[in-house]
Amino acid sequence: MTKITFLGLGVMGYPIGGHLARAGHEITVYNRTSAKASSWASEHGGATGATPAEAAKRAEMVMACVGNDDDLRSVCLGPDGAFAAMAEGSIFVDHTTVSAAVTRELYDVANAKGIAFVDAPVSGGQAGAENGQLSIMCGGDKDDFDRVEPVMAFYSKLCRRIGESGAGQMTKMCNQIAIAGLVQGLSEAMHFASKAGLDGSSVVEVISQGAAGSWQMSNRSETMLDDHFEHGFAVDWMRKDLGICLATADENGASLPVTALVDQFYKDVQKMGGGRWDTSSLFKRLQAL
Repeated sequence: MTKITFLGLGVMGYPIGGHLARAGHEITVYNRTSAKASSWASEHGGATGATPAEAAKRAEMVMACVGNDDDLRSVCLGPDGAFAAMAEGSIFVDHTTVSAAVTRELYDVANAKGIAFVDAPVSGGQAGAENGQLSIMCGGDKDDFDRVEPVMAFYSKLCRRIGESGAGQMTKMCNQIAIAGLVQGLSEAMHFASKAGLDGSSVVEVISQGAAGSWQMSNRSETMLDDHFEHGFAVDWMRKDLGICLATADENGASLPVTALVDQFYKDVQKMGGGRWDTSSLFKRLQAL
């Protein structure tokens, strides 16, 4: 049993914390909205902390899944941040999708305090978190990864160290770049089928068994045809992630023309009032043209 603190109980953090509790670990949670932390504790047992620092006291491992770079800094740094209370030799695992720059910044701050830091963004969405089937891509020192991998195994189907600090976040950027193009391609195919007078379900049934098949097609095509776009990862969050991808590409010289274009299409979805729709809503944009 490990004493674990979990910071951030959103659609991903809430079920991940639940898996850890069911695995027998001693869990303390913190959430910016304290009512959610109390609800989690009532459902799963464990304790709550009024601040990240209070929650992190005596923790061997602190895990976080918050919103963005600034949110991550706020739960790590300052007198109320987790780093202020974490003991030398403890380890911080970040499941948030953030920039590699903030990851490396916090890695350095943590290491100066004798705290290990592993960046470990996840893919698989809310369903993957709830079912314990996430893909986790990690960056950081190998010995630190080896310490935390057995814990992450309770809620992952694949967990790999890609390289040094920031490598996990860079890999998550690759994931989001690939998804953006896939969803747009699927949306265009289904939109074309509609304009051609074809039955969308029949088209998907056939092409999903060939080279065009993808997770997006298997899991989102029917709900797209049903005009239902409330399946987890929201457009607002995707634009945040694509912004990180595009800013990083400016720094490293990568060319991302399709990603930049799809980002603007998601901006159109936001203007339609769809910021909280899931990412498959690119199809709804095309249907509205």
